[in-house]
Amino acid sequence: MDNKYKKLILRIVAFSTSTLAGFVVDMVVLWVFSRFVLNNTYAGKFILSNLISFECAVLANFACAYFFVWKDRISQRSVKSFFRHYIGYNLSSTGGYFVQQGAILLFSWIFGWDVLLCKIPALCISGTLNFALNEWVVFRKKTPPLKDIETKDDAATGQ
Repeated sequence: MDNKYKKLILRIVAFSTSTLAGFVVDMVVLWVFSRFVLNNTYAGKFILSNLISFECAVLANFACAYFFVWKDRISQRSVKSFFRHYIGYNLSSTGGYFVQQGAILLFSWIFGWDVLLCKIPALCISGTLNFALNEWVVFRKKTPPLKDIETKDDAATGQ
């Protein structure tokens, strides 16, 4: 197997494993808010509770992504780098959130399922989208500037 594909598969496994932490955070916060805090209205139970749990999960998932999954793609660790990546991560996750929210509402409407049950297949759909955005946008490999690339002609002539 090509080394490029091996690295991608290992990254998918690491991403999937690390998102378990986010999944636990997401489901616990969703359960608390949809059952005890915002349970009086449809919007509170299905939309606001999901939004709050989503943001808590984003922070947990980002910490795993930044420090473990894509750590080799962080060229300089600093507070500025952390927040720059977090903003991009949060924006890409927001797109995934809208996909997830649409899937939750769709599954609820079609099957009449509880919000917690609807969330599971919705997370699979949005998780695939989030991995793709993280791999190729938020934590993309940086190509070196052209001045740092030495051509064969330059190496042969010693320039």
